[in-house]
Amino acid sequence: MNTIVLNQSNIVAGTNNSTLTYQFPSSVLFSNHEVAVQSVSMYYSWMNINSASLSNNTFSYNWIVGVTPTVYTVTIPDGLYEIAQINSYLQFRMIQNGTYLINSAGQNVYYAEMLVEPTRYAVNLITYPIPTSLPSGWTAPVANIQSGSLAWVGFPTTTFNPQLIIPSKFNLIVGYTLGFTTVQNSGVNTILSYFSTIAPQVQPIPSLLMTCSNIDNKYASNSGVIYSIVPNASFGELLSSMPNEYIFCPLLKGVQNQITIRLTANDNTTVNILDSNMTIILVIRQKE
Repeated sequence: MNTIVLNQSNIVAGTNNSTLTYQFPSSVLFSNHEVAVQSVSMYYSWMNINSASLSNNTFSYNWIVGVTPTVYTVTIPDGLYEIAQINSYLQFRMIQNGTYLINSAGQNVYYAEMLVEPTRYAVNLITYPIPTSLPSGWTAPVANIQSGSLAWVGFPTTTFNPQLIIPSKFNLIVGYTLGFTTVQNSGVNTILSYFSTIAPQVQPIPSLLMTCSNIDNKYASNSGVIYSIVPNASFGELLSSMPNEYIFCPLLKGVQNQITIRLTANDNTTVNILDSNMTIILVIRQKE
């Protein structure tokens, strides 16, 4: 058996660190050969929220002052988020927009939130009724020039629950149907709670498929797949993947001068891998 090592020097420019090509020192005749993955070391650096490749970085909420509604769009910076972090960013945007109050204990009060409900494998959306005047002992926020946050926008004429508007792509993250919107609940003055109706895909790319050029597989449409990389580390940490035993795949017969490795999502779409520091070791052998 022979090994070849691919690292960041083999990354093809302009592929978001997802394609590597190994040039053989000279052309090689594959007459009866097969290849397997020995090991993969790389950093967990692909995102679940991404404006360019996933288009899932926005949602919005509706707010009423007097009788005038305003829709605030929440644009999440690209990154890897848990639901708790998305909820924290929603609260941050509510502070920036002046759509929150401060209770008598000095705590910020937000009128919409997203919570994980593990027993139901769901994301719980909760909206709260907004008062028509300032509750006793509470205060309204004032503008802060340094942070860029606005003062309290004002009270509605009739109590209502802010509407969370869940658009395409982001709906898959939280597990709701396309175009889902919570109810305004005007004049009712009750808390509303919703649960995911489809399984949340908090990480749309839970694993990477490794495809290899020159694979001879007549039984699969995506015939080049030779391995799957499942993260065994937290975001930003080094992950190591090594099969318990080699799974050899036959190589196409003929003269070859290179092998190309692609790292893709499960649907074969391109993945934007942030950290180029990686090592992939392949084993090539001639079948007996």
